[in-house]
Amino acid sequence: GSGTMFSQQPQDLVVVAGQPVTLPCTIPGYHGVVLWIKDGLALGVGRDLSGYPRYTVIGDHSSGEHHLRIQHAELMDDAVFECQAVQAAMRSRPARLTVLVPPENPVISGGPVVSLRAGDPLNLTCHTDNAKPPASIIWIRNGEVLNGAMYSKTLLREGRRESTVSTLYLSPSNIETGQQIICKASNKAVPSGKETSVTIDIQHLPLVNLSVEPQPVLEGNLVKFHCSAKANPPVTLYRWAKGGSIIKEVSGDTYEVIVDHSFFSEPVSCEVTNPLGSTNVSRNVDVYFGPRMAAEPQSLQVDLGSDAVFNCAWTGNPSLTIVWMKRGSGVVLSNENLLTLKSVRQEDAGKYVCRAVVPRVGAGEKEVSLTVNGPPTISSTQTQQALHGEKGQIKCFIRSTPPPDRIAWSWKETVLESGTSGRYTVETVTTEEGVISTLTMSNIVPADFQTIYNCTAWNSFGSDTEIIRLKEQEDIDTEYLPVHGIGCRQPDLMCVHVCVSVSLICNVCIRLSLIVLCRVVASGRDHRHRGGSFCCPHRPHWNHRGILLHPFPEKYATFLFFPVVVMPVSAH
Repeated sequence: GSGTMFSQQPQDLVVVAGQPVTLPCTIPGYHGVVLWIKDGLALGVGRDLSGYPRYTVIGDHSSGEHHLRIQHAELMDDAVFECQAVQAAMRSRPARLTVLVPPENPVISGGPVVSLRAGDPLNLTCHTDNAKPPASIIWIRNGEVLNGAMYSKTLLREGRRESTVSTLYLSPSNIETGQQIICKASNKAVPSGKETSVTIDIQHLPLVNLSVEPQPVLEGNLVKFHCSAKANPPVTLYRWAKGGSIIKEVSGDTYEVIVDHSFFSEPVSCEVTNPLGSTNVSRNVDVYFGPRMAAEPQSLQVDLGSDAVFNCAWTGNPSLTIVWMKRGSGVVLSNENLLTLKSVRQEDAGKYVCRAVVPRVGAGEKEVSLTVNGPPTISSTQTQQALHGEKGQIKCFIRSTPPPDRIAWSWKETVLESGTSGRYTVETVTTEEGVISTLTMSNIVPADFQTIYNCTAWNSFGSDTEIIRLKEQEDIDTEYLPVHGIGCRQPDLMCVHVCVSVSLICNVCIRLSLIVLCRVVASGRDHRHRGGSFCCPHRPHWNHRGILLHPFPEKYATFLFFPVVVMPVSAH
């Protein structure tokens, strides 16, 4: 009838998918057919909605209640609904049912642990699908929203739901390993949002520290190397080397060894490997060691007037001191590796010592020779002695570098270099110190004592000559006479008591030289004789007092000179 009207009509509603919803429709006093229309299509007649199992018409029919109940709203329920009273030709106003679809759980690509190499930027991508309306995505770290993400949305084929993708870029300086980053997706269906997270795993090559204990250390002592490494992924291999050569017998993070000088110059290295690669760290050991020759000096042979340069290099630790000296001289010639002798003279020839000292550790030295090429030099006694009627010799000592090409003796009109000529014979002997040329004369005659003898030597640099005279040697026999049990060499027929009480000092062996005056009755002449070793014997022996006497070293000899008066003795 004309009085029929709606007391309740469906209103626009919003429902989250999966939730129930009821669209109200009440027509008091109407008992005819009621239809529910969805997007212009009838759902069924009256309360028979058998084609839509989730749809039910509920309410008190006798009171005109025809509410549409939808169990578990789905996206297909997103439509315009009307309630129609067919016999009364009435229709409710259209009601829009909006179904909201929550986004699916967000997913971060590469999660839940995202690994990257140290120094690389971080790019995270989070996507959430099938949301209506499209989801919004935020990134959160340590409770703070990270800005700067890029978004994109994609509408699905059915034209209702959308997928959202967000990409976050973080620079290397803005990330740390172990950090947790959250991707949170939300829309009206889930205002509180859905979230997922990833943990950042920054991978790096091994970070290596190589320690050496103890340092400094004296050569020959034990040293421990420890190779501590932080690596992500973990360490897979340790490899040790010294001076570039692999130490095969060591495989762990510790290496113990007795060190020598080579550890000072040849570093020990520890190479640590993980799946990303290797890191190599090396250390030298502060080994204290004495001088070791690095560049050995060479003996030189230079021409007279030229420069001589010796090079001598040592290594040692701590820093060493180098001293160049000539053997037998205390003068320091250089404190450098190089010793330069300018315009050398023949007296510069000899042995030179390069000495290195490492304080409190040790010392070493190397000797080299300097040979100076120049004219020969002759050093001989200018007056030499011989006995009349006996065989006599005069000697000529020649130093020459290079060796002499020629040596000749000359006297009067005679020149003799070698061999024998009449009473004369020349012999030449080479020694370490030089060359000795000997002129031997058989059956010395008085004229030999009046003759001047020339010894001349030549080499490529020049020559030298020495004049030698021959002096007659007095024919005095000598014998050993015991004086206080000591062998004392005295002239023949001499008073026995010339060695006055020297036995008191014989046990300390002081060498005495006596000038003895005695009369030899046989010849009727006075002779002065400078005695030899009056006190010290030539070999150990017991004297008459039971004291063992030893020869006294020549270098400690003390020469005492005093006259001894001797009484004449009668002829034997």
